[in-house]
Amino acid sequence: MIYPKSLEKLINYYKKLPGIGEKNAERLALATLNFKDEDLENFSKSIIDVKDKLGKCKICGHLAEGDICSICSDSSREQNLICVIEDYKSVFSFEKAGNFNGVYHVLNGLISPADDIGPENINLASLVKRVEGLKKPELILALKSTIEGETTTLYIKKIFEKKDVMISRLSYGIPMGAEIDYLDIITLDKALEDRKKISE
Repeated sequence: MIYPKSLEKLINYYKKLPGIGEKNAERLALATLNFKDEDLENFSKSIIDVKDKLGKCKICGHLAEGDICSICSDSSREQNLICVIEDYKSVFSFEKAGNFNGVYHVLNGLISPADDIGPENINLASLVKRVEGLKKPELILALKSTIEGETTTLYIKKIFEKKDVMISRLSYGIPMGAEIDYLDIITLDKALEDRKKISE
């Protein structure tokens, strides 16, 4: 064993983070040893806090520290303009871009028959209920262009086809299969601005 047991344990936990290999995990673990006691205590507490305090917004499914997230509770945002996304990481991408003044609906997954994930397994029922209480809403589908994304898009289009709901999708300046949260701000802004209507 190269490292003391407690250090090796810390390195192994850092390696569980996405994009962190052996070398980076070692650097992070050794850097942690240099934290002041107060910083180390606050660091460990912040990790526990995100598990204890964060839940899902009852309206949109985004991360929230209470029942409703800060975006849904913001009265200055357009409640009739709903951007439908796969997961909460995409919310952060849109918010960093800073040009969207609507609200979001986080599906927490995509329909994937191959993985036994049907419409009932993602956050779709609450979207239907939410839209029913709005006048002439627009849904912007910001889902990745994969089989799962296309299947989910077609399903959403079908369930709203006889309702007074405009449905658009991000323009195709986005590379095939690209993850929304990896797009640069300019590409994301342009895709949103040039969105295409797909409802009848």
